Amino acid sequence: MTRIAVIGGGRIGEALIAGLLESGRLAKDLVVVETRRERSHQIADRFRVRVTDDLADAAVGADLLVIAVKPADVEAVLAPLGKAEVGSDRDQVLLSLAAGVPTARLEGRLPAGFPVVRVMPNTPMLVGQGMSVIAPGRYARPQHLELVTEVLAAVGKVVTVAETQMDAVTAVSGSGPAYFFLVVEAMVEAGVGLGLTRDVATELVVQTMVGSAALLDGSGQTAAELRAAVTSPAGTTAAAVRELERGGLRSAFLEALYAAKQRSAEQGASVE
Repeated sequence: MTRIAVIGGGRIGEALIAGLLESGRLAKDLVVVETRRERSHQIADRFRVRVTDDLADAAVGADLLVIAVKPADVEAVLAPLGKAEVGSDRDQVLLSLAAGVPTARLEGRLPAGFPVVRVMPNTPMLVGQGMSVIAPGRYARPQHLELVTEVLAAVGKVVTVAETQMDAVTAVSGSGPAYFFLVVEAMVEAGVGLGLTRDVATELVVQTMVGSAALLDGSGQTAAELRAAVTSPAGTTAAAVRELERGGLRSAFLEALYAAKQRSAEQGASVE
């Protein structure tokens, strides 16, 4: 039986808890660490799991420790973990969902040789469709990555990369939902401008996005191939695509993702 301690009962922590319990594959023994009393009651009532404010008690004996707090709160978690008897009786592993915090920083505040895996999730994990990208720390072994992958698969897909690629990952998938929502906003506004009601425009755009993503995921074709299939010569789609290209859509995305990557690197440097 895998015992999992989720440290932090915020939105991301709650999403992971919900996914684990719904999957039924893991977390038969699950404990949540939450210091806010009102929030701890909410988590306990909704999921019927043990919730405690005693971090050391929850951590000792857990196979997987999940840090699901904001980067600014990581130090407050690491300090008691470093003093607790973690890593002494089991092959434990720490999974950090704290954006921008390097594995070296986590390892430096834990007992020597403690396995750490860093993950960049994204918000669709709230509906079980997340994209989680993991990067192993210095002491993480294949069995640790296997456990982490199985846990995160409960809330979406999982990919493994080198930690040096995490800033690029942040720019593409970590921040990616915001780009998607911005495109949706723009299309809805355009639909309203063309005379549709906002409700109708929203339904058209959202279902088009959902259906297009499903088609791309399941067809085995590339985005370029699927776009070409919709774009008849001299047709309406061709006219629209021509305007998007004229407006610099591709270069705008390139510059945007580059800016996000640079900002991620800056934030990571500031927390080391």
